[in-house]
Amino acid sequence: MTSIQEYTAEDAGVTRKDISPSALKVIDKLQKAGFDSYLVGGCVRDLMLGKIPKDFDIATAAHPEEIDSLFNNCRLIGRRFRLAHIRYGREIIEVATFRGHHGNTSKTSEKGMILRDNVYGTVEEDAIRRDLTINALYYDPNKKRDNRTGVIRDFMNSTEDIQKRKIRLIGDPEVRYKEDPVRMLRAVRFAAKLDFTIEKHSKDAIYRLANHLREIPAARLFEEIQKLFVCGHAFNAFQQLDDYQLLDILFPLSVQYYRSDKINRSLIDQALINTDQRLSDGKYVTPSFLLAVLLWAPMQEKKALYIQHKEHPDYQAMNQAAQYVILKQTKASSIPKRYSTPMREMWDLQARLAKRHGNRADALHQHPRFRASYDFLLLREQSGEIEPGLGEWWTKYQEVDTETKQSMVRDLKQKPKKRKRSPRKPRSDSSQNNESNSLNNEANSTSSDDQPLEP
Repeated sequence: MTSIQEYTAEDAGVTRKDISPSALKVIDKLQKAGFDSYLVGGCVRDLMLGKIPKDFDIATAAHPEEIDSLFNNCRLIGRRFRLAHIRYGREIIEVATFRGHHGNTSKTSEKGMILRDNVYGTVEEDAIRRDLTINALYYDPNKKRDNRTGVIRDFMNSTEDIQKRKIRLIGDPEVRYKEDPVRMLRAVRFAAKLDFTIEKHSKDAIYRLANHLREIPAARLFEEIQKLFVCGHAFNAFQQLDDYQLLDILFPLSVQYYRSDKINRSLIDQALINTDQRLSDGKYVTPSFLLAVLLWAPMQEKKALYIQHKEHPDYQAMNQAAQYVILKQTKASSIPKRYSTPMREMWDLQARLAKRHGNRADALHQHPRFRASYDFLLLREQSGEIEPGLGEWWTKYQEVDTETKQSMVRDLKQKPKKRKRSPRKPRSDSSQNNESNSLNNEANSTSSDDQPLEP
């Protein structure tokens, strides 16, 4: 550890007015109870970068049970790392006890991954235990220095790395990644989010240790994927995941299409860009849409295979293919049902959006997944996967009045009506026997090579 640097918050461009009042209340109460406490991590980094923090986390000398006894609005969570969540209305302030050096009470796997760790220590030890230097800044809003209130403590040259816009692992990157392979995803996410670069040693170790991510539970990987999708820089993050060959672990079904199919790459890239734009505009996004886009190509190929071998009609083939792809993806990173169900509905509606005759257009327009499916359709046209035209029709349909909607449906090319067959005359017994013999001969001549194959 380098020498500790201390400087006033004012020197770093940080003021109390930018801090959550709830976070200040928690620090005040902990410090009055005699516990050393700081705002820590991303909120301090963001304040120094002139950004508005999304969350305000606190590190303290108080143990979880001591925190719980001080706050009626506290809830203890976690087994691997014990944390306190203190709720003020809809805001949650996360409070963690200072972590210490690994001891006999910590549990690691044979490959060095930390499985359980509630070893407590000092603020200096806590700084060493953090993953990235840019997240190892400690801000005491009540301490005074040079007649000014608010002091930032820097144990890891964090300020210098922020100024140089560098992502750096604290300690030996190989050891730290093995302790928790998710740190590789965090390094990528912060590099994309902050437009920083990952320094050489921290970057090179990712290539060597990417496969360690396979040891992480699928549910935890999905949480990290969600964070990558909603960091506001999903496109940049996705490019880096591909560069570091992490997509092979996170999306094993999708990666081959993304790398080899220009149309599929365009589809996914534009979906990521649109997601970032929606977040920038303050709009809601859901992982369902991006997951549906990412898994679209493997689902389509599997569906075509089912149809080719005549195992299912089109609508059943889509359902079977969707089930197959989702189950396969779930082995890499779990997809909760609240996301997989909308994905399947978006896929199903892609075919149904072309069937607009009669009352179908109105029924589709009222479908709860129509808007997402319509956006998906536009992306498919934009990427060149399908010919343009249908998206324009639906765009207009949403903008016009009811009478014009009905006119648009009437103007669609109607399907030719089936011609009624006239009753056939009874055939003679001899002609029926001849036809029967012909079919039997054809059936007997069919070889085993003509039978459908297993998909």
